Amino acid sequence: MSAFNGLGLYMGNLYRLSSAKSRSISAENFTGEKGKGGMANEGTGKRAARELGHGWKISPSVVIKAGTTFTLAEIEGPGAIQQIWMTPTGNWRHSILRFYWDESPTPSVECPVGDFFASGWGEFAQISSLAVCVNPGSAFNCYWEMPFRKHCRITMSNISEDDMTLYYQINYSLTEVPEDAAYFHAQFRRVNPLPFKEVYTILDGVRGQGQYVGTYLAWGSNNNLWWGEGEIKFYMDGDEFPTICGTGTEDYFCGSYNFDPSPKHDQGYVTYTTPYAGFHQVIRPSSDYRTQMRMGMYRWHIIDPIRFEQDLRVTIQALGWGHNHRHLPLQDDIASVAYWYQTLPNVPFPMLPDRDYLDVI
Repeated sequence: MSAFNGLGLYMGNLYRLSSAKSRSISAENFTGEKGKGGMANEGTGKRAARELGHGWKISPSVVIKAGTTFTLAEIEGPGAIQQIWMTPTGNWRHSILRFYWDESPTPSVECPVGDFFASGWGEFAQISSLAVCVNPGSAFNCYWEMPFRKHCRITMSNISEDDMTLYYQINYSLTEVPEDAAYFHAQFRRVNPLPFKEVYTILDGVRGQGQYVGTYLAWGSNNNLWWGEGEIKFYMDGDEFPTICGTGTEDYFCGSYNFDPSPKHDQGYVTYTTPYAGFHQVIRPSSDYRTQMRMGMYRWHIIDPIRFEQDLRVTIQALGWGHNHRHLPLQDDIASVAYWYQTLPNVPFPMLPDRDYLDVI
């Protein structure tokens, strides 16, 4: 039995034996090798350990210097990443995660660390979902399973002007990978502001076979009144018009009526976090210097993956209420992460925006 028969979201197979080898990479075991953890003589915890010496939390974290890239993991396959935990300091938009599968020269994941963990606004908001959990105080957890056949490389680039500290743990198994296993991908995009009457593109340019498994949106509203009338649309395998078309932004994220449960929909937004969908963050204006409404929401297609055979494009409209109950195209600040699995090779992603454009201001 391989690890793939006993992992994932179901507890029913946990009693079954497996030949998979459990491994973990952290600052206390940079290679994940068997019997090689807790051996450091130097590290960020050396001063705190003092006379306690060898084995007493000498290297619990790493410091990633400004303007440098640190390799978090380098793993020879076959195997699968099962869980990732990390807690980065600094500006979460200035720390860029990249994943490379099977020695591909182009990343399959390229995303600011906060957005990857559905925390694009740089402020804590709890998430209790199956794929991503965010726990106090800045604990990012990812449970997407990520198989690879030959090789896995994970890096973190610090594009800030300041050094950052990272505690992290990458748990994985060395195991057989089924022939039909696809590779995990995640792509970040941001447009601020969205040009008038333009549709926001969540994902485009995907070529190959796969399935779309999730969306995270960080939405900053630049208008008064309701902002979430826009429809999400999935164009697959040569579509001119979408095969899947939603009925409204809050509907896609499994909410309804402005995320407002009051009879007249005038109470205000109510946040929620569930296994498959959430409207988990609302940052409200609080002073003359903090004037924008900012929201975070996620939708995981774990039970209902959107399968494509050749290509995929995903868009969402920025549409609100204007006067006289008319739809108003919006010019909002929208950032997104699309999550999907597909065959390799993948099409190179659009260039990531520069540091100033990434900033939350």
